[in-house]
Amino acid sequence: MAPPTHAYELTRSQKAVTLTGVLLALLLAALDQTIVATAGPAMQVDLHMDAAHYPWLTTSYLVASTVMLPIYGKLSDIFGRKPILIAGIVLFVTGSVLCGLSRTSLHVILARVVQGLGSASLFTSAFTVVADLFPPAVRGKYQGLSGAVFALASVVGPLLGGFLTDQLSWHWVFFINLPVGVVALTFILLKMPSLLPTAGETRPRLDLAGALALVLAVVPLLLALSLGRGRGTPASEGGYPWGSAPILGLFALSAVGFVLFVLAEHRASDPLLDLELFRNRVFGVGNATVFILGAGFLSAVVFLPLFMVNVVGLSATRSGLTLTPVTLGVVAGNVLAGQLVSRIGRYKALMLGAQVVLTVGYALMGFTLTPESTQAEVTAKMVLLGLGMGPSLPLYTLAIQNAVPPGQVGVATSTVTFFRQMGSTIGVAVLGTVFAATLSSSVTEGMARATANLPPEVRERLQVSGTGGSGGEGVESGQAFPAKQLEADLRNRFAARERDVEARLEGPARTEAMSQLQAEETRVMDAVAEVEQAQKEGFTRAISAIYRLAILVSVLGFMLTLFIPERPLRRTNAPLPPE
Repeated sequence: MAPPTHAYELTRSQKAVTLTGVLLALLLAALDQTIVATAGPAMQVDLHMDAAHYPWLTTSYLVASTVMLPIYGKLSDIFGRKPILIAGIVLFVTGSVLCGLSRTSLHVILARVVQGLGSASLFTSAFTVVADLFPPAVRGKYQGLSGAVFALASVVGPLLGGFLTDQLSWHWVFFINLPVGVVALTFILLKMPSLLPTAGETRPRLDLAGALALVLAVVPLLLALSLGRGRGTPASEGGYPWGSAPILGLFALSAVGFVLFVLAEHRASDPLLDLELFRNRVFGVGNATVFILGAGFLSAVVFLPLFMVNVVGLSATRSGLTLTPVTLGVVAGNVLAGQLVSRIGRYKALMLGAQVVLTVGYALMGFTLTPESTQAEVTAKMVLLGLGMGPSLPLYTLAIQNAVPPGQVGVATSTVTFFRQMGSTIGVAVLGTVFAATLSSSVTEGMARATANLPPEVRERLQVSGTGGSGGEGVESGQAFPAKQLEADLRNRFAARERDVEARLEGPARTEAMSQLQAEETRVMDAVAEVEQAQKEGFTRAISAIYRLAILVSVLGFMLTLFIPERPLRRTNAPLPPE
């Protein structure tokens, strides 16, 4: 008997083996993201990396990964999932080794590009293979496993990254991917069946013109969003003001690329992304909703550690770990939604319910955070956010996969991931500008009020400590206002001045001078406390502004979801019979 050639023909045990191999590959990519974030500061110091170049550790990876998502989706529909998954693992591990061997900042940034090119295949292939293995009617029960992989990575990654960086060096943060990758690759090569695409008799061809136009459209857009800065941002942080010629030029180049992409897809006999799919309301409205929601999801998480450091008072490492409740909430919501959709066979009500929970979570964060908020309080609210995010991530993907023919599930899955990632990038850029403007205004105003009656030299010292020397926006660095250190330093200076007064003056003159010094010290110490409070209030206002805008994003996502038709979930992945 011939071995099965399509996923829907596999036995239960063959599906289990295939799913295990795919989850190993997904763990490889998910674990790397959390580990590298922990090792970033050590890399910056060891490689003498300029502050302007530091964001490129993430930007280079993000740009390469995002632009390749639709391309890998199409390739997997042409050649099957297994070869594309294998190619992705090889690229990713190669990039990891090159990162580990890096001795300059340029080398490691270029190596991160190679990693990004491979990671796009891992994410696309993992979600697509799950769709291949299980029909939409039961797929929800298995999508929670992908969420569990991300949860494991979010918990283990920072701990492992910190251990490797402290005990060995940051190079091992990348070298650890080699054994994990070899295990995943070996498992897939030996155990995973050689699956073939189900898209008809004639093998389609890759739309090279469309792929090049997509690169021209996406890369300048992501670069512009990554390099755009508010006008108050110091030059040392790199980037350009939003209205500057380089940023506007990148946006214009991206617009040209998108026009060329649309023209190329209309003319192609087998387009990279069949634009006719957008006539399908589930596909079109679903991807628009995913794009909108993606803008809120990442923004709700990215800025939260700054609040935990600068307001709650946690260390940078502990602030990163406080995101674990969000992840656990996402996994719980993911698993619960998957079980429910498989039992009741309907997804729209669950989508709408998740948006209601998410909106409530955003509202709690946006209207109840205060400078006195505790870690326990924020953690409870973050769990609610996770429960709202969890169902939203897989349900829209499931609805879109269910709405397209099985032969196009690779393109459909990669398109959902692409729109979500683009929405997240644009959301972080836009909301980040709002965050910086609100923070700068609030901190500068509070600083001026607190230091108005102080001597010029003390006022300058407090302003530099409170704003990072950047006129307000430098406080985004994640370093809390050093109140205790500053108080100790200032007290030492006053003690030195008092000793000088005691040595130079006697009698009533000494008493009067000492009294003046003590009064001045009291004013300065009170000002330090006021500056610290002003910074906490500034961060609270800025973070609250982010979550209030996220409420609007969630409400818009709810309204768009109302227009998504609900279709019966297919109970087979076999090719649909001709009409």
